[in-house]
Amino acid sequence: MTAPLAHPLTVIHTRALTLDDTRPQAQAVLVGGGRVLAVGTREEVAALAPRAQVLDHRDLTLTPGMSDAHIHLVSYGFSLSELGLHGARSVSEVQARVLQRVLNTPAGTWIRGGGFLLAELGLNGYPTVRALDEVSPHHPVLLYSRDLHLAWANSLALRLAGINDSTPNPEGGVIVRPLGTLLESATELAANAMPVPSEAEYLRAAKAGADDLASRGYVSAHTMAFEAPDAPRALQTLAARGELPLRVWATLPHERLGLARDLGVGRNPGGLFQWGGVKFFADGALGSRTAWLHAPGFADGSGTGIPLDSPELIRELGAEALRLGLAPVTHAIGDRANTEVLDAYDSLRDLAAQKNIPLRIEHAQHLRPEDLPRFRGIAAGVQPIHLHADGPLIRSLLPHLAGTSYPFRSLQGAGAILAFGSDAPVAPPEYRANFAAALTRRDDEGHPLAPQEALTEMDVLWAHTRGPALAAGWDDEGVIRPGARAAFTLWDRLGGNARALVL
Repeated sequence: MTAPLAHPLTVIHTRALTLDDTRPQAQAVLVGGGRVLAVGTREEVAALAPRAQVLDHRDLTLTPGMSDAHIHLVSYGFSLSELGLHGARSVSEVQARVLQRVLNTPAGTWIRGGGFLLAELGLNGYPTVRALDEVSPHHPVLLYSRDLHLAWANSLALRLAGINDSTPNPEGGVIVRPLGTLLESATELAANAMPVPSEAEYLRAAKAGADDLASRGYVSAHTMAFEAPDAPRALQTLAARGELPLRVWATLPHERLGLARDLGVGRNPGGLFQWGGVKFFADGALGSRTAWLHAPGFADGSGTGIPLDSPELIRELGAEALRLGLAPVTHAIGDRANTEVLDAYDSLRDLAAQKNIPLRIEHAQHLRPEDLPRFRGIAAGVQPIHLHADGPLIRSLLPHLAGTSYPFRSLQGAGAILAFGSDAPVAPPEYRANFAAALTRRDDEGHPLAPQEALTEMDVLWAHTRGPALAAGWDDEGVIRPGARAAFTLWDRLGGNARALVL
């Protein structure tokens, strides 16, 4: 113990789970200047700071602050005011929700929404314009599937986007015929026809998303590109104004890597906003049948998915990212996509180790058993909440991969850094659902999915706190010990009610 300190300080009396192996539990935490100064018994900490302000939270559990390690933060903020389709169980229910929005929206105004799953709507194929045209002939409508890799549009939206039966497929995308569904990069054709939000609208969405996340008990977030440059710019503006309630680690699309190099953008761990990674997409998603798979592919005969960014591109630009101090961060859902990304990362491991930057694979949902050991040292950004809806899809579309889908315990055992997130707005940033999915492994129909892959409560806590910090290269977060950021989550019980405490 050191000598007593004289300047104003705060002591938190609580049941602390520190995630620090040298002192896993404590009764009191001393905080000053935004940092943890000491951890110990109430008597030990009182001796250090006898005049400190005391916050009495002895009826609660204090942990390192939660992080959402995979979110599209500004898009999530926009989604809070858009048409929500989570839980829709039929096309007629989608029609009813669209019609309700139509009746309260001036004619000609775009209606954007999302959150549906084809399987939950009872569809075996892709939807067409017909159902949306029936309820919205005078409003352009663009609805995204829950995974954001598929968009459903009405005739007016397609006409405004210049899409017709003779429009060729864009690179990395498919315009499904008969018209109505757009896959992967084809969704951008319709999105680009929508009015561009103003700077003020981006700021409002950024603030809405960040405030919502903070209100749920989160203290940091990793925002994962797939957004216009205005989105991170809005977050940077909020940080400069002192209005950002979270610490944000941001990725930029690989298409902007050259610009980042020219501007000298690199890893800068200071402040509440920092650039940390460069984002790649190896494939699409399960629900849209665009995840890249090894043979035999999808069990319904719909193929082996759509490969997107090539392994050669990931290897080449990933090395450039590392030289700038930025982490390669690659979306990979299908088993073939994960194999190819791991192959590309094998050539980057030495450079990543020299730079002390973890390589990241986001989602890592469906894996071959032989690829699991290759995740040692890789940061696996996974979202247990998706297991709930994906369980029935896995049984019907990927039965041969059911045993190694969402393989959390195997990834942990292989030495991967588990970092839990939500992928909001794909799913709500609901940590309770992540706890439930990782602990019970039961899907929305009540069926278990690979129950041997279940985690413990402490495993989930680590993956929502220390894991994201390590994945971001933050040694001062996700742990309660001297020198760490004074950013905590208070719980009535783990996985229960939570609130953030940032001092």
